Amino acid sequence: MYLEYNDLNKYLQDLPELEINSVEIQNLSDKLFANATDEINIIDKAFRFVRDHIAHSHDIQASEVTRTAIEVLKAGHGICYAKSNLLAALLRNGKVPTGFCYQRLILFDKRKQPQYCIHALNAVYVSRYDRWIRIDSRGNKATVNAEFCPPKEKLAFSVDPTVGEINYPTIYAKPNRETMKTLQESTDVIQMYSHDLPEKI
Repeated sequence: MYLEYNDLNKYLQDLPELEINSVEIQNLSDKLFANATDEINIIDKAFRFVRDHIAHSHDIQASEVTRTAIEVLKAGHGICYAKSNLLAALLRNGKVPTGFCYQRLILFDKRKQPQYCIHALNAVYVSRYDRWIRIDSRGNKATVNAEFCPPKEKLAFSVDPTVGEINYPTIYAKPNRETMKTLQESTDVIQMYSHDLPEKI
């Protein structure tokens, strides 16, 4: 993996999509991290909250499209682009450097006529191991089992390069512009998820 910036402060900055100092994010961070014992505990608590308590919009067949961390928190759901904003907001509030990573995956496993999509996840800098570790809070289900288990990674999806899937190697400080544009311009999750997700970055 490669950093977009070598300055860790870039991965702690606030953004319009995150609002890390908002009342909503601060109150949730205070609650989640009240008994946190160390950095790894903070990461684990935030990861588990977003993974387990914020639904994936398509999994629950929601129609509302959420984009910012606060929108996701209020609605209780988001797709991966939006859930990664909430996780980044919580972790940056907790002073954990957090970035955005992407995969190119086949959507709905249509291998004969593949339909690709960009999938978003996060990466966190874990000082105990002096390394960045990717984490995926999209939400577990029968075919998905993502965990935070440092120093190893256990992601939601494995990539198969033989069918055109890609692990993009860069850890970005901001969410991808096209993914945010897709959320901003879409009005229905099901339509967006089936037809309008970007296919590459």
